[in-house]
Amino acid sequence: MEHVHGMRLLDLAVPDADDASLKFKQRRALLRNAGLAAFAAAGTGSAFAQATTADRYAPGAPPVRYPEPDVISLDPRFKYKLGNTPIVRLHTGTMWAEGPAWNGSGRYLVWSDIPNNECLRWSEEDGHVGRRFRFPSHHSNGNTFDAQGRQIAFCHGTRNVIRYEHSGKVTVLADKAGGKEFNAPNDGMVHPDGWLLFTDPGYGSLMDYEGNRLPQSATSPQPLQKEAIYRVDAPGQVEKVADEPFKPNGLCFSPDYKKCYVADTGGSHYPNAKNQIWVYDVDGKRLRNPRVFTEVGFNGKSGGADGLRCDEDGNVWAGMGWAGDGYDGVHVFAPDGKRIGWIRMPEIIGNVCFGGSKRNRLFMAGSSSLYAVFVETRGGTPT
Repeated sequence: MEHVHGMRLLDLAVPDADDASLKFKQRRALLRNAGLAAFAAAGTGSAFAQATTADRYAPGAPPVRYPEPDVISLDPRFKYKLGNTPIVRLHTGTMWAEGPAWNGSGRYLVWSDIPNNECLRWSEEDGHVGRRFRFPSHHSNGNTFDAQGRQIAFCHGTRNVIRYEHSGKVTVLADKAGGKEFNAPNDGMVHPDGWLLFTDPGYGSLMDYEGNRLPQSATSPQPLQKEAIYRVDAPGQVEKVADEPFKPNGLCFSPDYKKCYVADTGGSHYPNAKNQIWVYDVDGKRLRNPRVFTEVGFNGKSGGADGLRCDEDGNVWAGMGWAGDGYDGVHVFAPDGKRIGWIRMPEIIGNVCFGGSKRNRLFMAGSSSLYAVFVETRGGTPT
């Protein structure tokens, strides 16, 4: 699930202040803006400021005092914070982490390191991380699993959608639409009826770092065709279903599969694009009634939403970034589009998924690291 990084995006970034006292004042103001002034007044504001730095995840760092200070309620509807569990870093060392997907039968998480051209695997059994679970991964970005437990990957490098069979063979599900090759498939999800949706914003064809830069990318942000959302019914059976977003990115279904949410990161290349999340009604195999679900500005900063997942109550959990400290992390939106919760992180969070044996653990692919936190809700869809 592509972010908007490394793409001439300096205009989207809001750098942190260099002055430590200014940072502290900004954080105190943030507490007030988030409706947490009482928390700061109780004498824990400085602890909050310390806990939100990257140092808390360094080897040998002191433990975080419960309750976890970086899981923040912004609305009474956010009832998902547990008082006695921390955010933990499960792995670090990736170049750009993306596409976490949970395999329930195998009790493992797979995720992508796009620039290193590999998928990694984290085991719930003992926390072991295996490098190069898929190598080469064709610079795959998003990943998901179908009802048979087969991994589906959305590949930048080969500009296609592939499925890893149990036999070890690879099936190409989609490599073109309307007679044209895709720009660079990004993210998707399988419907219970067997078909899947995926997005094609094209970031992987705009740079060699995450795929293969196409010559036409020097003059157009559309490498091969209009960015769009597609449906795959069977290998080679592909149909475009929507193209309203400038650059459709992360995608997920609601728990009842009656809605589909799509992050739009078109602000990376289109002056008229807004960083927002769209929502569609799912009508059979069609997407109907496109509309803006929410815009993603926060605390006066405008970054972008990338990967999306719904919980069992229909809330949308969005990986967010490109606006710096006081924004980057995971933002939680109620079904009416209002932001109700925020997980503050020291890195841009490109993508998220729910997993673990009870599907009550949120995994966060954060730039160079993989993070996780237990929450009092479950994923609304299997992966």
